[in-house]
Amino acid sequence: MRDSHLIRVRTLFLSDLHLGTKGCQAEQVLAFLRCYDGDTIYLVGDIIDGWRLKSGWYWPQAHNDVVQKLLRKVRKGSRLVYVPGNHDEFLRDFIGNTFGRIEIVDQAIHEAADGKRYLVIHGDQFDLVVRHARWLALLGDGAYTTALAINTHLNRVRRRLGLTYWSLSAWAKLKVKNAVNYISRFEEFLSSEAKRQDVDGVICGHIHHAALHEEWGIRYVNTGDWVESCTAVVEHYDGTLELVRWPEIRNIVQVSSNPASAQSRSSVA
Repeated sequence: MRDSHLIRVRTLFLSDLHLGTKGCQAEQVLAFLRCYDGDTIYLVGDIIDGWRLKSGWYWPQAHNDVVQKLLRKVRKGSRLVYVPGNHDEFLRDFIGNTFGRIEIVDQAIHEAADGKRYLVIHGDQFDLVVRHARWLALLGDGAYTTALAINTHLNRVRRRLGLTYWSLSAWAKLKVKNAVNYISRFEEFLSSEAKRQDVDGVICGHIHHAALHEEWGIRYVNTGDWVESCTAVVEHYDGTLELVRWPEIRNIVQVSSNPASAQSRSSVA
């Protein structure tokens, strides 16, 4: 896709790319970044997976291309705010520093065009497993990686049978009672923190479960991930937040000469 077909938005929110892992869908990230551009870009944690890189170096050209694409957007004038997560926690040593137009912060308050204020935070600080049982979090990360590997082989068979992509771990999250409770508790904790900070909502990542709702009495927005769902959140110039499910959008854009007219929205005004 050519950059001349960029969909310009006020703000882009991306998280959980997990660059440095085999599960990262870097080509999808690149395709998205070629289609969307923002005045401000928030990287909401787990962009680079330091946990995996420590155990073995994996950094193909596509992962480097994603970094270069983001830096190119900065050079062209975009402001970039990096909120580190638990997988790229090594960057927390640089919180408070600004490198050119790249700001590294622990959390941020984003004011949308309609005046609503959002707490932008990765969210691992409110994950009791990550905070109090790091060894269990690492074990869970290993299990998740195994599930992704199984999922890759499973979907090769599905493609040969003419079936669509299916996510084992996403299915498990919605079917296993403990996983559903974990997601619900996480959303509740983050919403409570947003209320405590007297803002209108929270924009986070971490749990790889994209969402945009007000079930906890405040706007809860989760950007999802780029390992399975390939989702992001954009703010339009009227302050509307849109959850972009990129695989769905991309299929429409590929058959449209005007990507801007091909947007499929799940928005909360």
